[in-house]
Amino acid sequence: MAALRPAHRTLADAVRARRTRPRPRPGRLLTAPAERHGPTPEHESVRRLRAGAQALADGAREASAEAVVRRVFAIQAQDATAADLGIRVRGRGVTARAIRTAYEKERSIVRNWYMRGTLHTVPGDDARWVSRLLSPRILAATGRRYQQLGLDGDLRQRADRLIRRLLAVHGPLTRAELTEHLTTLGISPYGQAPFHLIRHAALTGVLCHGPQRAGEATYVLLDDWLPATGDARWEEDAALAELAHRYLAAYAPAALEDFAAWSGLPVTWARRAWKLLAESGVITEYGGLTLLAGRVEELPGPQDTPDVRMLPAYDNYLIGYRTREMSVPALHQPRVWPGGGLIRPTVLADGLAIATWSRGSGARSVKVDAFEPVPPQIQREVDMEKDAVVRFLRPTT
Repeated sequence: MAALRPAHRTLADAVRARRTRPRPRPGRLLTAPAERHGPTPEHESVRRLRAGAQALADGAREASAEAVVRRVFAIQAQDATAADLGIRVRGRGVTARAIRTAYEKERSIVRNWYMRGTLHTVPGDDARWVSRLLSPRILAATGRRYQQLGLDGDLRQRADRLIRRLLAVHGPLTRAELTEHLTTLGISPYGQAPFHLIRHAALTGVLCHGPQRAGEATYVLLDDWLPATGDARWEEDAALAELAHRYLAAYAPAALEDFAAWSGLPVTWARRAWKLLAESGVITEYGGLTLLAGRVEELPGPQDTPDVRMLPAYDNYLIGYRTREMSVPALHQPRVWPGGGLIRPTVLADGLAIATWSRGSGARSVKVDAFEPVPPQIQREVDMEKDAVVRFLRPTT
């Protein structure tokens, strides 16, 4: 994905200048997928393109943690181990230690609150502009919760200042350590108030996640942890179009409603993003969905061996769209989404979910629960993936 970066900047320049070009003639490569019916050839085509874009099919893998995150743009990261597994499954020989190096020494990737106000890992040099675009809406949407917790605007600002001073002098600090100091503002150490104040400081650009300490997350000053980049002057429309462009690079074929669901932005904003991209001449139609222009001429040929991947819980591939039919057969969706906000770890074969999986005690074993009997050829690939996951999770000395 590094080769795409000049194009990203060109796109931003084009949007900023608002150069209007004639829209490209749509490329009608297939008929619109019948989303509410059974699997069709159109479903398979869209699924394979999406899985390939996510480095989850056709042998696509990236060589480093940074390259994975740059390709996918945002790895779901509510659970730190699941985020690491989400990088692993898209990488080639990427180890847990290499991921920690990317986070803590190279600082090429960073974990913080972004899309939909949830934790994601994004490229370090994209952290600021994404936050500036998304945070105002997240903060506004959290307003009622702030009121319920008694966190008025003055208190939140005082907490931001306190956290900034603490991290400047003592950082990196854990959530428990920050919470202890927040009690000096009259905040109870129990309940959700400390979490929301720490998250508020992240959304206002004060902090981000830093190095792990004994397996526990710490927080650091954003300005100390990540160098400033040259995108500070990006206007809202340029940033919006850039986010949509990155989304399509990693998730297309997709609809603007999918982008809205993934980003947490209103559909009206998604429509504006699509219009900006169309004016810049960088998108085309793909049977009622949208694809980056020139990205795909034809699908890769069929592979002799199925490409089997073991996704972690809450993986991007499963929640990056507003509907689930393309990736998980309708009959088996309750096994992946059992309720209570859970999204189980899932086994894919050529982009289609065929099983869920779970970890045994001590990360020494992996249990796979197949939806249907698995052919021997696929079972061999599943067993290889199981071994790879166990090796990845095995503690290093």
